[in-house]
Amino acid sequence: MEVSEDQKKAASKSLQSAFGSAICFLTLLLIGVLAFSIRLFSVIKYESVIHEFDPYFNYRVTQFLIKNGIYDFWNWFDDRTWYPLGRVIGGTVYPGLTLTAGSLWWFLNSLNIPLSVETVCVFTAPIFSANASWATYLMTKEVKGTGAGLAAATFLAMVPSYISRSVAGSYDNEAVAIFALIFTFYLYIKTLNTGSLFYATLNALSYFYMVCSWGGYTFIINLIPMHVLLCIATGRYSSRLYVAYAPLVILGTLLAALVPVVGFNAVLTSEHFASFLVFIIIHVAALVSYVKGILTPQKFKVAMTLVVTIGMAVCVTAVAVLVAAVAASPTKGWSGRSLSLLDPTYASKYIPIIASVSEHQPPTWPSYFMDINVLAFLVPAGIIACFLPLSDASSFMILYIVTSAYFSGVMVRLMLVLAPAACIMSGIAISEIFHVLTRSIKFEKNKSSGNPSSAGDITTVGNSITQSNKRKSEKQSEDHNLKEISYQRPSKKSKRKEKENSETVLRRFKKEKRLLVLPLEVSIISVVLIVLLGGFYVRHCVWAAAEAYSAPSIVLTSRSQDGMHVFDDFREAYSWLSHNTDNEDKIASWWDYGYQTTAMANRTVIVDNNTWNNTHIATVGTAMSSPEKEAWTIFQSLDVKYVLVVFGGLIGYPSDDINKFLWMVRIGGGVFPHIKEADYLRDGQYRIDSQATPTMLNSLMYKLSYYRFIETDGKGIDRVRGTEIGKKYFKLTHFEEVFTTHHWMVRIYKLKSPKNRIRGKLKKAKSTNPTGNGRKTRVNPWH
Repeated sequence: MEVSEDQKKAASKSLQSAFGSAICFLTLLLIGVLAFSIRLFSVIKYESVIHEFDPYFNYRVTQFLIKNGIYDFWNWFDDRTWYPLGRVIGGTVYPGLTLTAGSLWWFLNSLNIPLSVETVCVFTAPIFSANASWATYLMTKEVKGTGAGLAAATFLAMVPSYISRSVAGSYDNEAVAIFALIFTFYLYIKTLNTGSLFYATLNALSYFYMVCSWGGYTFIINLIPMHVLLCIATGRYSSRLYVAYAPLVILGTLLAALVPVVGFNAVLTSEHFASFLVFIIIHVAALVSYVKGILTPQKFKVAMTLVVTIGMAVCVTAVAVLVAAVAASPTKGWSGRSLSLLDPTYASKYIPIIASVSEHQPPTWPSYFMDINVLAFLVPAGIIACFLPLSDASSFMILYIVTSAYFSGVMVRLMLVLAPAACIMSGIAISEIFHVLTRSIKFEKNKSSGNPSSAGDITTVGNSITQSNKRKSEKQSEDHNLKEISYQRPSKKSKRKEKENSETVLRRFKKEKRLLVLPLEVSIISVVLIVLLGGFYVRHCVWAAAEAYSAPSIVLTSRSQDGMHVFDDFREAYSWLSHNTDNEDKIASWWDYGYQTTAMANRTVIVDNNTWNNTHIATVGTAMSSPEKEAWTIFQSLDVKYVLVVFGGLIGYPSDDINKFLWMVRIGGGVFPHIKEADYLRDGQYRIDSQATPTMLNSLMYKLSYYRFIETDGKGIDRVRGTEIGKKYFKLTHFEEVFTTHHWMVRIYKLKSPKNRIRGKLKKAKSTNPTGNGRKTRVNPWH
């Protein structure tokens, strides 16, 4: 009879486990559908089109890859960009996104699903957002259990910060890189928990994919060494930690060096030195651990002194070599963007090209509420939950959230790195809160029904992995206390006395657990409030996906009493360039529009969004800042035929070239000292009205933006700056207007041809002066 009861219990438990697994799988499937579908507002409301600026370059590169193959892609020299320098695409681009989309296109076409390259590029980001949600579930499950994993995956599926970079049409590196980032961290934690060399190898391969996808891989190769060093410093070294870290450094570095854009930078730049230093330290720790296991305490002391001495000597030597290797570099081996993260004022002082990018500016406090919303209030609770108990995995999550919070405060773009950490911490917090509340409700319900035994069970038995971890921690503490008691009383004790001590410890732990049980009313109200908070989060995320982040920058919209107005001026201008200019004509514009001009107009540009050559960009900035004649001379030297400017003064578009003009002055002045920012400011203020400086009013950018602007309303009111322009009536002498879009957003000018110099035969003529002194008057042959 007892056997049959045990069999029934085992069968019931197996059925419950299978049912729970099925529910978990269905929930994950729905989370993936949610992550994909919430990013389709841009396609539903507008059309299937590539967004922003950088994605157009990625789209153009993907087209070349699919058309010409992988070998031509690696060796592609693009003469359409950075004229007359050109650009080697295979050696200057992170190929992960391009290879991923190309492989996806080849796979779909092999299944006879004939999708265009553009369609695949548009939907790559939503697909990988679902993958990122599932990776978040796996990572959080390793830290705090299934419930926390499902909550974290749900949060990430619709967090606005991630949506901003993964809507349909946002074909940028971050579309696949965030998935690679989370999955690499998951495999590291998985290896840390299991000590499996198989997962360690997968971790190195995942890191390789991250290196291929985004320059943010340096965050991984610095965060993981920081965690390893933390574990060693706090006495948590283990063989599992060694297996998790050592293969990553060796295999990961070798694989990273295979990526052309990284190459030997994987071992030569300061961003990677921390991993090598910690690699030495972990071997010292491994040696100490091994020696400790085979020697007696007395011999271990001697050996420890020797190991520490040699280890310190090796570390000092390694540090000295590294310092000597990077001392010759002005930036000490760090890249400009890395120095901007370590010193937020560095870019504004020394590299204005980095500081000029809007996404490199520090965020405001409302940005956090906009991008992570209520998660900002749940993160502290998640950090506290990670300390109960503190494990290697939870300590990694604490380190992750702290470092990503710092970096997001330096650059608004890195809110994207903070988002997964915030979602994981919030998922842990929600899971723990719901566990306490539901346990409290069940306890009070059983208590009111007169079933104290069940109530007692509620306080001591948990259903989640978190509670299992807590029980393990409590058991270890109990054993430790009992050992202390037995050590304090070395005399023989009776079994009865030991049992009493054990029961005392258990009663103390049970009493502490009962303190976590809340009153029924408080628990119910708390559950309702959390559900309402979740509803508010969902509503905010849907609004952000539908309104804030769905509009493609190349097609603008506005709403008024007359309804929605669409401004398609960018594509109108690029279409005009494509159909009305020669194939070999060169187009000059500010670098923001280089990628779009090359991809949509198929014309050669002087500078683009790659910003690899600061001098070339400064030359264009100097031309825009100079008077018309000097600007014409500069553009002639670059073989420019047309100049494109973006102007928003008529319709109120704030991201126009007039608002960016001071950055052109600063970047140009950084290379050409005769361009001084003070010459364009009146009493420290940037003005375009009658109080503007003569240097500002005579600059090429001012003239190309406001030429004939007075004809629009008769007053010359700039709706962006909210003022009347200072110089209304003027003519262009070296440029001629050839095209202006319907809403005056894009204006295209053609450089006038230089005047021919004709030397004719001069007739010799005698002339007499009025005084009659007989002197001849020389005629100037150039007039």
